[in-house]
Amino acid sequence: MEKMNNKIVYTPGPSEVRENVRLKRAEKTTNPDVDVDFCEFYKNTCDKMAKILKTQNDVYILSGEGILGLEAACASLTESGDRVLVIDNGIFGKGFDDFVKMYGGEVVYFSDDYHKAIDVEKLEQFLEKDHDFKYATVVHCDTPTGVLNDLSKIGPLLKKYNILTVVDSVAAMVGENIEVDNWQLDIVCGGSQKAISAPTGLTILSVSEDAKKSMKSRKTPIVGFYCNLTIWENYYRDKWFPYTMPISDIMGLDVALDNILEEGIENVQNRHFKIANATRNAVKEYGLNLFLEDGYSNTVTVVDIEEEIGAGNLVKHLLEKYNVVMTTSLAKYTGKILRIGHMGENAKYEAIVPILNYVDLGLKDLGFKTDKNLVDLFNKYYNA
Repeated sequence: MEKMNNKIVYTPGPSEVRENVRLKRAEKTTNPDVDVDFCEFYKNTCDKMAKILKTQNDVYILSGEGILGLEAACASLTESGDRVLVIDNGIFGKGFDDFVKMYGGEVVYFSDDYHKAIDVEKLEQFLEKDHDFKYATVVHCDTPTGVLNDLSKIGPLLKKYNILTVVDSVAAMVGENIEVDNWQLDIVCGGSQKAISAPTGLTILSVSEDAKKSMKSRKTPIVGFYCNLTIWENYYRDKWFPYTMPISDIMGLDVALDNILEEGIENVQNRHFKIANATRNAVKEYGLNLFLEDGYSNTVTVVDIEEEIGAGNLVKHLLEKYNVVMTTSLAKYTGKILRIGHMGENAKYEAIVPILNYVDLGLKDLGFKTDKNLVDLFNKYYNA
């Protein structure tokens, strides 16, 4: 246990949790099933999240890691035979098809270059020819490759054709700007453990009136209970929750949201940009290549590691020699690229500088040839 918890962790989530959040989770709790004061507390926490998301839509906090929200959205909207557009320019983007298919949906893909953000003009040309879809899925930041898609253009484009949107913003929410109402996004899913910097275990999602209408007009019942979003609609009116809420986790989340609101959401996002921009520029001048050609996320930087060294070897070496936990990627990118997860509390100068120093040392240990120092380069761009 001591060895496990003393590692230096710098992955693209879960991120570091501030002490005031951890301490809040340790406080004595009431009974969330019967105490109406908890219902008020829960609603107030949801309202804080709505402010961050810039929405008047209902926001819910569900007991389950961020993937719960993705499945719940698909479960609640999909009926057998529904045509669903899966917008695919990343591993998680394509992976949305699993949730659509398991609830009987017919998947149609719009696939694009995994090294770039979605080309909105190409998407529009695609939709001009075929737009008979109940909803579309899109990933805001596709974490395995770090690509950021422009929801401000994709949302209104889909709404133009009366296509509902289901957005995975788990790795982007808070670290990247998101304007749910202005961008006409219907269901937006986030997770507590990424840029929010709360402990793992909670899904946060917003649900539009259009999405609710679609759920209520189904011809067949929603399959299952836990992933049925309609069970939440009247919780506040009835002062009743569908299941016992994880009150300690929600208390911690509430403090994490206070941390964000106290700093100011624009300041938080500017901090993410400054860290990410300096990291990207430093990596390139150091002699490494970024995986992406455009669409850079400010929550994770993805770096190609030359085959002679290998990202898998580098990650293994960092753990064994320096007790640092970093990660490569998934599927065909496993062992080929390094992901630097500067999100939430990890998107701070004092958090990233030691990590870049370890990466510098690790690469040189494994034979990477350069007379440059990664931290010096980061400081050059950070202080520019």
